[in-house]
Amino acid sequence: MGWFQKTYNRIKKGKKKIEVPDGLWTKCSECGEIIYNKTLDENLYVCPKCHYHFYIGARKRLEITLDEGSFIEYNSTVSTNNPLGFPGYEEKLKKSKEATGLDEAIIIGEGKIEGRKVAIGVTDFGFMGGSMGFVMGERISFLADKASEKNLPLIIISGSGGGARMHEGVISLMQMAKVALAIGEFKEKGGLYISVLTNPTMGGAMASFGSIGDIIIAEPGALLGFAGPRVVKQTIKQQMPKGFQRSESLLKHGMIDMVVERASIRPTLRKIIDLLVY
Repeated sequence: MGWFQKTYNRIKKGKKKIEVPDGLWTKCSECGEIIYNKTLDENLYVCPKCHYHFYIGARKRLEITLDEGSFIEYNSTVSTNNPLGFPGYEEKLKKSKEATGLDEAIIIGEGKIEGRKVAIGVTDFGFMGGSMGFVMGERISFLADKASEKNLPLIIISGSGGGARMHEGVISLMQMAKVALAIGEFKEKGGLYISVLTNPTMGGAMASFGSIGDIIIAEPGALLGFAGPRVVKQTIKQQMPKGFQRSESLLKHGMIDMVVERASIRPTLRKIIDLLVY
């Protein structure tokens, strides 16, 4: 019997209520297990019961992927503005900055994975759903150029439920072609690009930099695609099969190369780099 059920039963029987401080426990949204937060952190935010992979922010992702103290963030002189005068956009940006501590939905830089130097970018779903605007396009393009200049393998870890950012209109949509071109030029020069897809990676992110990796890795159970399953169902008026647009289904149909548990992503990246980079 779980901690939550025991507590509930005691309250139901009229026994003294047990006071539990906030922020100590997290309920798994997949299986309902109540998990002690310290245990969840030690398990890299993967449910110990059902192996559901919780969302983690870009900073945490860098922490668990790169060697400690090795990350050097690339400074960006480009900042997000409101080119279309979209109502409330500045306020949304401000809230995202306060919530995540980031200035945009992606962090770029270089670091080491078990001693091997890489160029790396990580998108953050917590910043406006990880949606792609002008600044993200600029940063990914800059990162690809740096990776080419320094002869480094390129890794982008994606998490975007918003695709192209509607607040920037066609300017945002243009970034899909822009980043695909920048990464394509990097690959033409012999660079290795590894795409790591996390839950969710949808829309413009999946349709551009997410799906063009030389090697594409996904975390278990991640939702991956362009239009979401509800949109697809409403469009074609058919019930979607179980597991539709999940990592395992995409692997089965040859759309990605491997599904890897979070704890194994770091050593897997190292093995791929050792095999393909000289």
